[in-house]
Amino acid sequence: MNPVIECRNLVHYFGSKPALKGVSWKVEPGRVCGLLGRNGAGKTTTINILNSFLTPSSGQCLLLGEDAHRLSPAVKARIGYLIEGHVQYGFFNVHQLERFYAPFYEKWDPAIYFHLMDKLDISPKQHVSTMSCGQRSQVALGLVLAQNPDLIIFDDYSMGLDPGYRRLFVEVIRDYAADGKRTILLTSHIIQDLENLIEDCIIYQRGKVLIDMEAKRLMADFRKYSFDTKGDFKDSSDDSRNLRVERGEKRSAIYGFLKPEEARAELGKLGVPAGNNFQQESISLEDMFIALTGKY
Repeated sequence: MNPVIECRNLVHYFGSKPALKGVSWKVEPGRVCGLLGRNGAGKTTTINILNSFLTPSSGQCLLLGEDAHRLSPAVKARIGYLIEGHVQYGFFNVHQLERFYAPFYEKWDPAIYFHLMDKLDISPKQHVSTMSCGQRSQVALGLVLAQNPDLIIFDDYSMGLDPGYRRLFVEVIRDYAADGKRTILLTSHIIQDLENLIEDCIIYQRGKVLIDMEAKRLMADFRKYSFDTKGDFKDSSDDSRNLRVERGEKRSAIYGFLKPEEARAELGKLGVPAGNNFQQESISLEDMFIALTGKY
């Protein structure tokens, strides 16, 4: 099957400053993919190109087999977008919003929308302007899901949400994607929310793709080994090999796609004494992200 999203050698400049430097990746049908990166890494630029808000300096984005900037009405109807901020018409109430949106979408399912409103105990007569940020986010989510799109793009859905609403958002998305019939692309700065949600992980670093792999493989193969700090050495990294060494006051660590003996060998090449108590530690997706992209 053809990819649902495909970026082909995307390059983009803001003035003389490069934002994307030959970015290529794709998302297969039925997958939940997380697009991650530090501020300024190029995520939002990519999302804006996918949404046709920006035209790339060079390269191409395909959505459902068509150029993102020349989508046919039939393909547009199969794509749902949720931009950051959960913008809605504040003068509408919940029921009026549903009536306004429904005629635009051939596969519209009001039951999806009103089920989510009932779950949150939001009255059909409640106006959007009177809602909290978390409630507005769920209204926006309900409106997107009710479209029954084949592809959904969530751009930083977690903005302004407290932990409870973030968790609800993730649970609703997970349930919606469980049948494997829809493809979902998400960006978020709250990495830990994505750990049990995404199936594929793309990480940007300085306008380039640093990581593009299955999330399970990343969690299994990227490792941290800690050891007692000994000797005088500094933090070091090698993005080309996804390798990082961090010096701590008492315990230091090496991160990478390394087996124990390989990690010790790398430390030897760098002239870093492994010290005592060399051991592998379990790490979260957020730990991996920071190890791969750096703390600062």
